[in-house]
Amino acid sequence: MSANNDPIFWRNAREHLIRYGGSFEPMIIERAQGSFVYDADSRPILDFTSGQMSALLGHGHPDICAVVSEHIQRLDHLFSGMLSRPVVELASKLAEKTPAGLDRSLLLSTGAESNEAAIRMAKLVTGKFEIVGFAQSWHGMTGYAASATYSAGRKGYGPAAVGSLAIPAPFPYRPRFERHGEFDWQAELDYAFDLVDRQSTGNLAAFIAEPILSSGGIIELPAGYMRALKTKCEERGMLLILDEAQTGIGRTGMMFACEREGVTPDILTLSKTLGAGLPLAAVVTSAAIEEQAHERGFLFYTTHVSDPLPAAVGLKVLEVVERDNLVERANVAGARLRNGLLALQERFDCIGDVRGRGLLLGMEIVKDRQTKDPASELGAAITRECMRLGLSMNIVQLPGMGGVFRIAPPLTVRDEEIDLGLALLGSAIANCLSKGV
Repeated sequence: MSANNDPIFWRNAREHLIRYGGSFEPMIIERAQGSFVYDADSRPILDFTSGQMSALLGHGHPDICAVVSEHIQRLDHLFSGMLSRPVVELASKLAEKTPAGLDRSLLLSTGAESNEAAIRMAKLVTGKFEIVGFAQSWHGMTGYAASATYSAGRKGYGPAAVGSLAIPAPFPYRPRFERHGEFDWQAELDYAFDLVDRQSTGNLAAFIAEPILSSGGIIELPAGYMRALKTKCEERGMLLILDEAQTGIGRTGMMFACEREGVTPDILTLSKTLGAGLPLAAVVTSAAIEEQAHERGFLFYTTHVSDPLPAAVGLKVLEVVERDNLVERANVAGARLRNGLLALQERFDCIGDVRGRGLLLGMEIVKDRQTKDPASELGAAITRECMRLGLSMNIVQLPGMGGVFRIAPPLTVRDEEIDLGLALLGSAIANCLSKGV
């Protein structure tokens, strides 16, 4: 009998865990190393999502293990009013690495927490309360962050925060505005902000955006869009908050995705990739905004704000990314992965689109390439077959989409692991199609 079928384990799981979305895989994960996780039967499963899109350096990276081992013994957690060297050093390093003008950091634990703090700061500094986001966004499951999240989780929980507004994300694969057969994202943006202006009570505080909407289906903002969005914000006295939870620290082939257009946000939030799988997040902003927030009494105490152990991990992550040239590796490995996905698209008509940048790519499954009709059942079946073959894939299934695979292996992924993942994915699609799913 498979060790994954441990009846006591699954009985305890059923009786004592609160289910928090979706369903659990029918296996027990015992360990992880590099680009693989291993179940209770010691079966290797290629992790093509870096855990929760977070394990930037893979699992069990020796440098990260060494830092955790040292600091768990020497300096792990402190009262929030105390400072340690790793915290100040990480804040200094972030000021050096982020776009010029982002000089001050608040170190927290999760992406939702960092977005919560950023929105709170924006409201305090502007003296306004309306927050605009994309209708396909995901910024977290707490308070203000949840109110700015539109891709899922809005029904059944009562009203969102007052002043929560949304506009459609620009989506070249399914364009809403076209001119001469081309996607006219500027016209869409102009129209969207016209609607925002009509709904606003004159209290527009900030726009919060992901450079690539991951949970929304790997929707990349078109070239020029982010700069135009910043202009829209400036015209209205709004702050621009960029949530680079998944795009930051090299994953898209640049240290930060916003650097592609040279756009510096008023507030930058980081999480997932900064801790490389451990709970670390940051809010990074300008000295001017921080000074104003402080003068107005900015308050964001948390139990683990400015904890030394995760800060030390963040420092090591930045060091390893620079030392091992992993930003460029994301470009090289990403090109290999994209070319492989495009080759699969030539083989299988159900692959409607391949999109994204670096090692954050999406592959959308459709019934028909011309109509782009959703193929939700096929997408779900491919996900299950991938796992059966030993490939962990994450699929986003939203209304109007057939299913978009989010593919984000670690920046340390080897060429042979990319090739293995592509081979397994190809086999999974072929197997499902042969069964007539």
